[in-house]
Amino acid sequence: MDNSKLNRVRTLMKDQDIAAIIVRAPDNILYLTNYWCMKGYDAAVFPQEGDAVLIAIEPQLADAQRNSWTDDIRLFKSYHPSDPRPPQYRALESTLQVLKERHLTDKVAIELNMGTQSADRMIGEPTTPTQNYFDAFRKVSGQVVDATPLLSEARAIKTTQEIERMRLANELAALAMEHTREHMRPGMKESEVGGMYESFVHGLGVGYQGKVEMARAFTLVWSGKGIATFTATGDRPVQKNEPTLFEIWVCADGYWTDLTKNACPGDLAPEYHKLLDLLLKVFNEGVSYARDGASFPELDRLIRARITEGGYPGQPSHPICHGVGARAHEPPYAHQAGTGTIKKGMVLAIEPGIYWPEGGGLRLEDNFWITDKGNDKLCTYPDDFRLVVRH
Repeated sequence: MDNSKLNRVRTLMKDQDIAAIIVRAPDNILYLTNYWCMKGYDAAVFPQEGDAVLIAIEPQLADAQRNSWTDDIRLFKSYHPSDPRPPQYRALESTLQVLKERHLTDKVAIELNMGTQSADRMIGEPTTPTQNYFDAFRKVSGQVVDATPLLSEARAIKTTQEIERMRLANELAALAMEHTREHMRPGMKESEVGGMYESFVHGLGVGYQGKVEMARAFTLVWSGKGIATFTATGDRPVQKNEPTLFEIWVCADGYWTDLTKNACPGDLAPEYHKLLDLLLKVFNEGVSYARDGASFPELDRLIRARITEGGYPGQPSHPICHGVGARAHEPPYAHQAGTGTIKKGMVLAIEPGIYWPEGGGLRLEDNFWITDKGNDKLCTYPDDFRLVVRH
């Protein structure tokens, strides 16, 4: 049990006089109970005092017992012979019953403003709440407040256990990148290369070192002039002497990476040498700046100013820094018009990029754990991909 994490949450709850937090988003259930649900119908009640209660779908009892930090597991049926409603309604009823029996109805916090959430373990079909879900808590509680700010504040600072899981995810990401680089060839479709990467992570990652129960990877792959900002992987061929860019999310038991790595079959073209040299200089200056006590707005201004000085004003069109953890994108975010301070214990994705109007470009991205000594790069695959030894 990650007591340092849970104690931090309870301290914030005490400061805000919150009796219980109720979560239904899979990443928040994972964060508070260590259970990464299969179908996204589950819930958890996390009280300021006493044991948490996990409300889990009946077929997942063994998974819940194996992984959850609480022994108080309440089951609901996936299919009920006399109840035609979706199963999450039965989970809601069980949740409300827990609040009543534990006398936790004075002031509760639920997720009212979740802009995004991580998916359940099956990934493909995220479950979202209905209006009835939100209304139900207002009917039984004296006061309902938003749990999102509290959870975002708590989640921004990672514990030793969380860092270990993120290191495993980053290790799998690096191994998959090395495997894919060795086996990709000019002329292969981008989608073939992406499939190679993702299948390697799933195949090696499940059971990896006896520490990972479930591992998945999700990639966007673009080659040569196909490199752009967030377009779908296509059937374009991998280009010789030009980079192929991998936008990488690897998840190990609910903890994620957000990385961008590159590989080049052949000899990198001169224009890309020049672009990579510029981006590495910008990237390394941004990484050096990202220390405990530094300003998020200033980090954003710094990276964008250096890219402008390099001849690419207005680049990139996406954020250059955000948190990573139980989601691939989570608070905090760096924005020149925003606020915020980098703090020890955060894990940040730093990602400057430059994209040419005619197609092509580069992005560098890695995850950095902010420590007393500066920051710790979590992925071993080099950002200067010219340094990769070919076999």
